[in-house]
Amino acid sequence: MDTTEPARDEAENDARNGEGSVPAIRLRELEARFGRRTIFQDLDLDVRRGEVMGVVGGSGTGKSVLLRTIVGLNRPTAGTVEIFGETPADLDQTARRRLDTRLGVLFQDGALFSSLTVAQNVQVPLRENLALSESLIEDITRLKLAMVGLPGDAAAKYPSELSGGMRKRAGLARALALDPELIFLDEPTAGLDPISAAEFDILIGDLQRSLSLTVLMVTHDLDSLYAICDRIAVLVDKRARVGTLEELLRDPHPWIHAYFHGPRGRAAEVAARDGGTLPTEAS
Repeated sequence: MDTTEPARDEAENDARNGEGSVPAIRLRELEARFGRRTIFQDLDLDVRRGEVMGVVGGSGTGKSVLLRTIVGLNRPTAGTVEIFGETPADLDQTARRRLDTRLGVLFQDGALFSSLTVAQNVQVPLRENLALSESLIEDITRLKLAMVGLPGDAAAKYPSELSGGMRKRAGLARALALDPELIFLDEPTAGLDPISAAEFDILIGDLQRSLSLTVLMVTHDLDSLYAICDRIAVLVDKRARVGTLEELLRDPHPWIHAYFHGPRGRAAEVAARDGGTLPTEAS
């Protein structure tokens, strides 16, 4: 299983051998502290280009804080954040704006502007960052809504008129408006019924493959980890322990073992095997 030091060594070895590429996200010795409370410290993490990285952890371990720190909504107490080889904190306004157009964020419940229609919400990043004709903006809006599986009549509706699942899809359409390379998902299946959550997992997986996206997904949903994540970062002991699902299932850390081998973990594993996303012992 990858831990912080092996992850660092692996990246350095790749650089020496001319293999791989600059990680989509590179965190080194990251620390977040609020008052006297340290959320995490000395946290190292690499997110490879083209992978789906899940982030899990117990309550208060800083999952959403980590996401917000990476995208620049929280300033880290110490350490560095690099995105596509650039350090956002060192960029001037023009360069930072250019970097931001390569990122998309889906916050919990979509975080849509309540006074705007779905179409207008999707158009916000287009109008802020690009000089496009109205007809092209309309075309892009229809395309993005179709990509996330929303019907055409959803465009004219307001967020309050949508179900929770439709709001998340609308938020995802907005996150994809500028054709980002890297998207951040904060609890994307929270509050959804099991069928809607499974459909959203399928949607994320399909979009990731078809658009060659890199995805960092904060989640508590074990089914999502089994369905679409290539690797998982577990926030424990104020750091990140990183590995594939198979590696983490063998990790002896008490919290990790309880999380993946508890009743819900076993149920998710059974569902994954039945759904064909995990091999059976006989195969």
